[in-house]
Order: sequence, then C-alpha cells, then structure tokens
Amino acid sequence: MSEDKVRQVLIADNQFLVVEALKMVIGADERYRLYGVAGNQDELHKLLNTFGKGLLIIDFANIDFDGMEDLKNLKHLFPQVSLLILTNSISRIEFSELSKLGIRNILYKTADKEELFSGIENALRGKKSYSEEILDLFLDVNENKYPVEDPSQLTVSEKEIVKMIVSGLTTKEIALQRNISHHTVNTHRKNIFRKIEVSNATELILHAIKAGWIENIEYYI
Repeated sequence: MSEDKVRQVLIADNQFLVVEALKMVIGADERYRLYGVAGNQDELHKLLNTFGKGLLIIDFANIDFDGMEDLKNLKHLFPQVSLLILTNSISRIEFSELSKLGIRNILYKTADKEELFSGIENALRGKKSYSEEILDLFLDVNENKYPVEDPSQLTVSEKEIVKMIVSGLTTKEIALQRNISHHTVNTHRKNIFRKIEVSNATELILHAIKAGWIENIEYYI
C-alpha cells in the first residue's frame, strides 16, 4: 500500500495490556501506522501538535482529564483528528456529554478484532459506530429500564473525593493527597457522577450541599 494511503493512529491510554494489544493489532495491519502512545494529557498534547490528520483512540477515563471540558478543548484544538472512544464502561451521562461534543464512535474494550477495525474505519470516514452493548444500554426508549441510583450509596472514599473536588482540587492533586493513581481517581469520579446523575462539578456541588455531605460554608467561590 502506498505511503499516502496509510492512516496514522495515535493511542491515549495508560492501561499497559490494552496499549500493548492495540500496538500489536494495529501494527500488523498495513493500512495503519502507529504514530505514538500517550499515557497522560501532557504527552498527548505534545504528540497531537505534530500529529497532523489521523485517528486518536482514547480512553478518557484513563487519561488525567479533569472532566469532559478537557476532551472538548482537545477536540477544538485538533479538529482534523478523528476520535474513537475505547472504554471499559460508560454512564448515560457520559454518553450524553460525548454526543453533545459530536463524538459518535464509542466501543467497549471487549470488542473483537472485526468490531475494532470497523470502528476505526467508521471514525476515519465520519460514520457512527457503537458497541452493541452501548446501543442496548443507551438507545432504548424505555426509561423505566434504568432506575435512578440512590445518592446515599456513595462510599466513604467517594464522599471524601466529592469534598476534594468541591474544594477545587484537580485530579492530579487528589491523586497525590490520597496516594492513589490518576486512573483510580478518574474511576471514583466516573462512579460518583453516574450514581448521582450529574455531568459536571457545578452540578456535583449542588448535589453535595443538598445531600448534606458538605456545608455551604465549606464551598468558596
């Protein structure tokens, strides 16, 4: 295949086994050239600044984003880059937020080889692609199928992280203070947002105050 027809692919994820599997599978296909791998936001922006046109395969939960706003900014800064979300799980709120950003290519990491390459091609061509499980979960019109989770079910650790988010700490700062990884913080954050059905920190603050997890005086604007 001629060099000008080979599409560049960039991976943004910090899960070792997933990254190695993607490198092996994509590297073995002559239609694509693996441009690089980013394990955090700084590495990702450095690579994107020289990337040009191609496909970014990203798990936003495994990159040190503070929220969907970071993904929105990335999409704004690099409009020539196609996006394929490859994730372990996704909430209804996250799905809605991704849709608002115009991201229409989302696969679970359980996808087989055929589904993965179909998703890659669709993303590069501007066509939609979702894992069947995602379609079943989010596009069913029967809202009664999805009971709202009780906010009181937050764990002690999740409530502590709520307080840290409310106080204005970033994902990096929370990870340092609690001596855990960025991935663990992002996982907690996703679970918190999913459980109480909020999509940003402002909504989280209002919920936290109403639920009595924090006092109004604890939140300074």
